[in-house]
Amino acid sequence: MPDSYRLLRNIAFRFDPERVHRLALRSYATKRPRRIRTVQNPTTLMGLTFPNVVGLAAGYDKDARGWRGLAALGFGHIEVGTVTPQPQTGNPRPRLFRLPADGGLINRLGFPSDGADAVAGRLGGSRPGGLVLGVSIGPNGFSGLEQAASDYELLVDRFGPLADYLAINVSSPNTPGLRTLESGRELSDLLAKIVARRDLQAANLGKEVPLVVKLSPDILSSELAATVGIIEAAGIDGIIVTNTTKQRPQLDSENAGEPGGLSGGPLREMSLAALREVRTATTLPLIASGGIMTVGEAAQRLEDGASLVQLYSGLVYEGPRLVRSVARLEAHQSTASDS
Repeated sequence: MPDSYRLLRNIAFRFDPERVHRLALRSYATKRPRRIRTVQNPTTLMGLTFPNVVGLAAGYDKDARGWRGLAALGFGHIEVGTVTPQPQTGNPRPRLFRLPADGGLINRLGFPSDGADAVAGRLGGSRPGGLVLGVSIGPNGFSGLEQAASDYELLVDRFGPLADYLAINVSSPNTPGLRTLESGRELSDLLAKIVARRDLQAANLGKEVPLVVKLSPDILSSELAATVGIIEAAGIDGIIVTNTTKQRPQLDSENAGEPGGLSGGPLREMSLAALREVRTATTLPLIASGGIMTVGEAAQRLEDGASLVQLYSGLVYEGPRLVRSVARLEAHQSTASDS
C-alpha cells in the first residue's frame, strides 16, 4: 500500500464509514474516462469479452452514481446494485462498520436503493470503452417472499437492455428470509421464472443477457452440490462465489459483535473453500468475490478455478493501486467456453 493512501485511509477511518463512502462515490462521479486505461489479458466468457480479470463487486456503487469514474481505476467490469424495483431506505443507521484490526467490514445495509427507475437513468448514455457492466438485482424488503419472483422479473425487463449481465442476489444476509430462495424448490422455481423472462426478452433485444447467481459462503457443504445442480439445470450462465457471511471467526476489532454480513480478510478462507467446492461441482464460469485483499489472493482464486475476481473490501483497505496490480495478472483462462 502506498504511503499516500495509508495516510488518506487513516484520516478517513476517523469518520463515519457510510459518510466517507458517500463522499468517495461523489468524487468518482466527477470523472468521465473514455476508455479503460488498463486493457490487457482479455478474458471471454458468457459471450462477453472482459478486458482484464478484475471487477468491482456489487454493493460498492449500489445506485450507479460513480461507476464511470470507478472504471478509471482500471476495472475490467463493474457490478452496480443491488437494485430493487422500488426505492427503499434499507436498515436503520449505523449499519456499516470497519474492523481495522482484522481487515474487514460488517454491513447490515438491507438493500438501500434509489429504485430501478433512478438507477436505470444513470446507466444510459456513454460508457467507458471496453468496460463490462453488470447489474445486481434483488427484491424489495416490503414485497414479501411470495412476490420476490415478480420483483426479479420486473428488474430483468428494466435492466436487460442496459446491462451486459445480470447478477441474481439471493444470498444477502441482511434481507429477512431472502436466503430461503437460495436452495431447493424455491431456488428452482425462482430461476425458472427469471430465465423464462430473460428468454422472452431476447427476441426484442436480439441477444440473451447472461445471468449469474451469487451464492452465500454459509451454504452447508452437504447442500452445495445440489444448489449448483439447480443453477445448471435452470440454464444460468455463471456463478459468483461468494457473498458476505453471517459467521464470526476469531476477530479482534471493537465492532466484531455487530450483526450483519462480514467481508474482507476474515472471509478469505471461507470464500476460497466455497470456490474450490463449487469448481468441483460445475464447469460453469465462476467469478470469485469475498476476502480478496492482495494480488496473491487474487491469483490464488484464478488458480483455483475462477475466471474473474471482484474487489470491495480490498479497495477500501489497500487502495486503488490494488486494482491495476490485479488487472495485470494473466487470466486463468484466456478464453472460457460459453455456457
